[in-house]
Amino acid sequence: MLDNMETYNVYDMSKTDLSTMSVGTIIVAVLLIVAMWKIFTKAGEGGWKSIIPIYNIITLCKIADGSGWKVLLFLIPIVNVIYYIILMFRLSKSFGKGVLFCLGLLFLPNIFTLILGFGSAQYGGPRGNAN
Repeated sequence: MLDNMETYNVYDMSKTDLSTMSVGTIIVAVLLIVAMWKIFTKAGEGGWKSIIPIYNIITLCKIADGSGWKVLLFLIPIVNVIYYIILMFRLSKSFGKGVLFCLGLLFLPNIFTLILGFGSAQYGGPRGNAN
């Protein structure tokens, strides 16, 4: 009975499939890094700050919310999710965008990060207040 069953080996992917997935992933990652670099540069921060783990979140809090210390809110369960939503709203507001753009940052972050980085949006200060 078991002799007639087809078996599938998940490790039997061709090298072409793996290399295509890898190249696509690398291209997306590089585009997102460049987009974050441009977002940080538009906000008057060094673009290099976007590629350093943890420091990029501190700088993002500073750009969107005006204070880098609020990154500590990410350490508190449930509060971190709420603060992330608030941070994305304030980031979109900082670049003159509205609630719909914030929803885009929350649900389609890769696409809307590219739009924010490569688009014509100008930084208006933390929470949209001009400095």
